[in-house]
Formats: sequence, structure tokens, C-alpha cells
Amino acid sequence: MMTGEPFELSEDILKKYDDLNKQKKTVEQELNLLKKQIHFYLDELFGKEQKGEVKRGNYKVQRVIRSTIQYDEEETVKKLEQLNLTDFLVKKPDTEKLEAAIKIELVKGEDFKDCKMQKLTQAITVKEIG
Repeated sequence: MMTGEPFELSEDILKKYDDLNKQKKTVEQELNLLKKQIHFYLDELFGKEQKGEVKRGNYKVQRVIRSTIQYDEEETVKKLEQLNLTDFLVKKPDTEKLEAAIKIELVKGEDFKDCKMQKLTQAITVKEIG
């Protein structure tokens, strides 16, 4: 459909989008319920947070366990400073505080004009109005 040709946005297209979006929400809810049930079954069979695989007919469910490690930022910074390992720290501006300071004119926004980048994200919502 995205051919660069003229496109007319009709009520039918908006209705179809709205209908499909409602179906998507219903499907996502059903998938989440099924996912919980499958995880419960696998927990009973293999134990919580354990990998496993079950085959039923032409289908197979396989659970993998991914692990991520995070450090408590505040405590880790304190510990690194105590151990004099400041080269393990990354300096990062607090953009929320900077924006607030610019708003109340504590800092000149002009001074940071070349540093500022704005990311725009497009989103659409379609709702039935009549």
C-alpha cells in the first residue's frame, strides 16, 4: 500500500484500524493468560525459573531462562568512591534538572543549544466518535 501513490484516508480505513486495534488488545490479553498458565504448568513440572521443554502433538513449548545483572546505582557509586575506583564511574548530566533550571532561568538555555537533541516519536490513536 505504501507505493508513494496518492492515498485517501477514509472512514472505512479508520474503522478497520480501530477494529483491528481492539482485536489486538483482546488477543494480547488472551496470550498473556495462556502464557501465565503455561508458566504455571512448567513451574509445577520443572520448578520455578527452571528451563524445560514439553511436546504436545505437533507443538513444543520451551522455556529458557535469561539472567541480567544490575547494581543498585547509589550503593555501587558509594562503594566505588570508597575504594577510590572513580574510573569505574561514568559522568552523565541530569537532563531533568538542567531542563528545570533552564525553565526557571537559573541557566541560559542558549548556552546548551548546541548540546540539546530532541527525539520525536510518532503515534496515532483512532477512536470511534459516533
